[in-house]
Amino acid sequence: MPLLVSLFFGFVPMFFFAAFVYWLDRYEKEPKILLGATFFWGVVIAAGGAFIINTAFGMGIYIFTNSEAAAEIGTTSIVAPIVEEFLKGLAVAIVFFLFYKEFDSILDGIIYGGIAALGFAATENTLYIYRNGYQDGGWGGLFFLAFIRVIIVGWQHPFYTAFTGIGFAVARTNKNILIKLIAPLIGFGVAVTTHAFHNTFGSMIGGFGGLAAGTFVDWIGWACMLGFIIWMVNNERNLVKNHLYSEVVSGLISQTQYQKALSPWTVTTAMLSGKTTARFYQVCGELSHKKEQYNKQGDEGGTVAIIARLRAELATLAPQVR
Repeated sequence: MPLLVSLFFGFVPMFFFAAFVYWLDRYEKEPKILLGATFFWGVVIAAGGAFIINTAFGMGIYIFTNSEAAAEIGTTSIVAPIVEEFLKGLAVAIVFFLFYKEFDSILDGIIYGGIAALGFAATENTLYIYRNGYQDGGWGGLFFLAFIRVIIVGWQHPFYTAFTGIGFAVARTNKNILIKLIAPLIGFGVAVTTHAFHNTFGSMIGGFGGLAAGTFVDWIGWACMLGFIIWMVNNERNLVKNHLYSEVVSGLISQTQYQKALSPWTVTTAMLSGKTTARFYQVCGELSHKKEQYNKQGDEGGTVAIIARLRAELATLAPQVR
């Protein structure tokens, strides 16, 4: 029973967090199957690999220094941030290289990074809640650590790995070869740095004061990231506004449909009107992003053909949508 309860508190909140991240992607939803695979990578590959590698390095540091404190600090402040962000970031890199056409914006990078990190957090939280919570402090310890891992530090891993996603997204949206090479490395570096800072800052102060101070700093960072995401969503709205208007002029979609496509709530409410309506507004967003991609990157990988296909689909769907 304690293990099942730990699994519940480890995974169920992260599913809700992942749903919220998916909801934030207002104008051009990423494929659910790809997001599911990214989450699964975090659960199994990133979390499992990190556990093995972190443990091995911790043992190595202890054997070399004969100091438990050195092993703890070295693993927590140096090894874990590098290993965990690398393994979580690999999921983003795989999407970047193998599903290049799905990587259209900075927001996409944040989404994929966040989803991979939430999968990682689900497994890590389960382990901590059961091992450090229940086994060390019984049911009281379990519920207390569940509160800490879900409420107090629940968004820590998506926050870190979002920077890796931003790095890859910057590379995706630029033609400059130097930027393409450096941006992912800078993003990964920021992810490791923020992760290492979190792991080190609170422990340096210690006790409840360290937890409170660390939480305060964490929440400031998360608030800034949320503000940045909202700003990016507004930018995507402007992108849709600029690129979709020509489809109104050409008669492909109506003025009413155009205005609805600009609303950040349309993607959510469209589902209530059926799959056709939902797909119509999804295609509006995809077409706008592909037109922006064509303006920046040219006809890479058949962007012109994709735009033509999306326009043809809109022509079929538009008469069915009010």
